[in-house]
Amino acid sequence: MVKPIHVLSGPNLNLLGTREPEIYGKDTLDDVRARCEARAVARGLSVVFRQSNHEGVLIDWVQEARTEACALVINPAGYGHTSIALLDALKTLNIPVIECHLSNPAAREDFRRHTYVSLAATGIVSGFGAASYELAIEAAAGLVGAN
Repeated sequence: MVKPIHVLSGPNLNLLGTREPEIYGKDTLDDVRARCEARAVARGLSVVFRQSNHEGVLIDWVQEARTEACALVINPAGYGHTSIALLDALKTLNIPVIECHLSNPAAREDFRRHTYVSLAATGIVSGFGAASYELAIEAAAGLVGAN
């Protein structure tokens, strides 16, 4: 049996649909989850979809992915710009890591243009709103050789 793709979302993403919709869109995190699940099923895979506002919880989930996932999609949100601890956890993985962003950080404020997560990512998908997650699932599926 193929392991699932783990999809992790960082702080404030629980507020999708209401927080700055002009930047992040009107889709809720539940909408994003449904889109990820549908895309994974179409490729013969499943997802474990989680969100936390707590850095340590995200690190625990990254560590869990070492043995429980075939790939990891992560939207680190603000922790991407600040967390060396998250980078260190990601560097322990031997599975594809897809960094995912709803907006395009390169087109935003200077402090958003660098993420530590990028140093451990196999690839990055950004700027496509909620579809970024779907594209990240598609990339992860391709990297693990799914349908």
